[in-house]
Amino acid sequence: MHTSTKKPWIETPLIESATLSKQAGCHVFLKLELLQPSGSFKSRGIGNLILSELKNNANKAKSVHFYSSSGGNAGLAAVHAARDLGCACTVIVPHSTKPLMIAKLRDAGATEVIQHGESWFDADSYLRREFIENQAQAQVQSAAGSRAGAGLAESVNVYVPPFDHPLIWEGAGGMIGEMARQLPPREDGEQSGFPADVVVCSVGGGGLFNGMIDGLEKYIKSSSSSSTSTTDTSPAKNVRVLAVETRGADSLAHALRQGKLSSLSAIESRATSLGALCVAEKTLANAVSPPAGIEVTSVVGSDAEAARGVVRLADETRLQVELACGISLEVAVGERLKELIPDLRPETKVVVVVCGGSNITAEMIAEYRLKLQDGWV
Repeated sequence: MHTSTKKPWIETPLIESATLSKQAGCHVFLKLELLQPSGSFKSRGIGNLILSELKNNANKAKSVHFYSSSGGNAGLAAVHAARDLGCACTVIVPHSTKPLMIAKLRDAGATEVIQHGESWFDADSYLRREFIENQAQAQVQSAAGSRAGAGLAESVNVYVPPFDHPLIWEGAGGMIGEMARQLPPREDGEQSGFPADVVVCSVGGGGLFNGMIDGLEKYIKSSSSSSTSTTDTSPAKNVRVLAVETRGADSLAHALRQGKLSSLSAIESRATSLGALCVAEKTLANAVSPPAGIEVTSVVGSDAEAARGVVRLADETRLQVELACGISLEVAVGERLKELIPDLRPETKVVVVVCGGSNITAEMIAEYRLKLQDGWV
């Protein structure tokens, strides 16, 4: 069995955008997660889960076959990570998945791409029933056989969820340590706390958002414990996390309005990568009651605002991202940011997680530009 410990994700650059900083009236930094091997931040969380499962199963089976139920960026990240680690990965997608994404999954090296059902829920249920749950008894028998000296099982199937798993959050949270090293140090006399004042991230089911909260909590705890030996006793400012969604895919904002975990009736946004009908339980908990030192603000924008962010990034940096990422970029500039951060100052540091996404082409960006020129709001 292949037991490589190579990480299937990379440290991504963090750059300050002079143009966006000028428009926002503060320092705007871009964490370029679109440069991950799979084209999105999903490489971190999905990669961490796959790497961990590979290590856990090293003594149980000769080979591991991963199964993902996402036809979007999570599925693409699973295929990339499994391939890099020498394993098979099958992706089950609903019939609504675009041919562009199916082609990308196959081109990246998916063992098989199976279409089933009308929604992600249908595809996911089929995956669990056909490939995960029915192997439980066989695994018990093979484990017993192994103890009796029959050797390792031939293969084990492992389920890869798109966002709702602690290992996925842990993987995404790894970018917080990178940001801390890459950002300029504070110049306002504070001895502890995160070197950025605001982190802006998109929310679908909450894999990225939970990772940001998890990473920030760990960073704040470690920096506050290391600063107790210094003479500075002034408390560090809270880090603001803007949790951004598009209207029609705003499952976190919906749950916050309801005061409990609650599902949208349907996804009515073009930003389909944000299309989780219901966020993870941990996502709502982190938004309602974040750890000490962190403030969370839920932000909802329109598909047109998301498209404006996509076009803005393409014009300023020549980088292409999908609508689910564009909405975070648009929130981080101009009047919207000043409304959300009333104490915004020229020295304020804002990091936008440019989460990326593969459901984008130059033709789609041209279409967005025309629609915006025609008055899309």
